[in-house]
Amino acid sequence: MGKVRIVTDSTADIPAEIRERLGISMVPLKVLFGEETYLDAVTIESKQFYEKLAESSSLPTTSQPSPLEFSEVYERLLSEDADAPIISIHLSAVLSGTYQSAVIAHSMLEQESDITIINSKSASYGFGLRVIKAAEMAEAGESKERIIEEMERLAQNMELYFLVDTLDFLQKGGRIGKASALIGSILNIKPILSLDSEGVVLAVDKVRGSKKAMARIIAMLKQTYGDDPVGVTFAYTDRKETAEELHELVKSEFNVKTVGWTTIGAVIGTHTGPGTSAVFMYRM
Repeated sequence: MGKVRIVTDSTADIPAEIRERLGISMVPLKVLFGEETYLDAVTIESKQFYEKLAESSSLPTTSQPSPLEFSEVYERLLSEDADAPIISIHLSAVLSGTYQSAVIAHSMLEQESDITIINSKSASYGFGLRVIKAAEMAEAGESKERIIEEMERLAQNMELYFLVDTLDFLQKGGRIGKASALIGSILNIKPILSLDSEGVVLAVDKVRGSKKAMARIIAMLKQTYGDDPVGVTFAYTDRKETAEELHELVKSEFNVKTVGWTTIGAVIGTHTGPGTSAVFMYRM
């Protein structure tokens, strides 16, 4: 039995250097600006994407990888080690057909293969952190069963909140209703978003002004974690300031053991828009 191999997609928002160090295979989603197609985190990085978004008169669209793109990755890994189990973990199936493409790709393979495809029911570092943990455990020679068990434990012990500047992008992308977007644009309302247990985007609260919104996020996290030891990752789109403010608040309020930073990539950024910050916290 070979070492477990880990596959994910670009919406996990895992920095390239971490993917390379841990040997994580990543299948990119696509971002389309009119006739131009870019591969998320391959031919367009976060910084370029937000610059392009600021200049673009129309909203970009996104598309999932094809089953063929997944099957090529699975076949490559199996050609390197036919006995190695593969764990493939992907963006919430209610937000994208990416998970379904991976499932179809597995069914297309001619050779016998031990591939477990997981619908994360999450987005960005909500599952990126699980992918990283899985890859670290795989490097350490842990079994497929043990890795899946730990990913489930992490999923149960994680809370995530996105603070968005506006709901317009989610509304235009069909991820949230028109009425919610309209309310958000009036009176400097800052929507706090999360994902429910099925991976559906929900507005947890709407608070006037970002300072109050940050205080509300801290209060909700405190309710869940109290003084327990936690790990936390902060993510941001084009501006780091809000995430840095959140970091300062978290540092003073929680028993933080590890801190990570990442940028929100082009695909997730298409739907949340610029000015988004996120916090992902989990019990150690």
